[in-house]
Amino acid sequence: MMNQAGQEEGLTNGQALRLDLYFWLQALVMALIALILVFTFVGRVVGVDGSSMEPTLRDGDMVLLQSIGYQPRQHDVVVLTKPFGKVNGPIVKRVIAVGGQHVAIDYDAGTVTVDGEILEEPYLNEAMERPPEGSLRTITEVTVPEGSIFVMGDNRNHSDDSRNELLGVVDERYVLGRVIAVVLPLSDFGLLE
Repeated sequence: MMNQAGQEEGLTNGQALRLDLYFWLQALVMALIALILVFTFVGRVVGVDGSSMEPTLRDGDMVLLQSIGYQPRQHDVVVLTKPFGKVNGPIVKRVIAVGGQHVAIDYDAGTVTVDGEILEEPYLNEAMERPPEGSLRTITEVTVPEGSIFVMGDNRNHSDDSRNELLGVVDERYVLGRVIAVVLPLSDFGLLE
């Protein structure tokens, strides 16, 4: 029985080169398939479009999502696919409340209350203001149905979110996943707190 080295000795340089190329092509195809499966079922990379999540995330940031086995929790930053108004692509928002929780928004005090407790929101960099009259129909109080979430942008004064009746509470089936890290630009690379 001839061993591998003996078999290769009987090959011409052209045949050996083709075998090497075939081996590397197989390895590349398998790596691409594994990468596609990971990004399809485990996590995804999504781009942030707009300023509604500043200062946490900026327009153009590329973020990594946890998709598989994810259950929305209060304070998580999530990506949604629910189209509303002029928005039809993925949107990034923060989960303010989950099913069964009661949300109350007080524009005079600039606070959001969930189940009677004012949220501490260190990620905001300016006080929330009342939307201009007639700009949109706003929700100021709601009990979130089971299987749904109430979301808001961190840049409250420049965010279309669950306060807008066009979006309202969001069925959890529209959630692509939770943002776990910023991957681009490299200057912002890191896990999301």
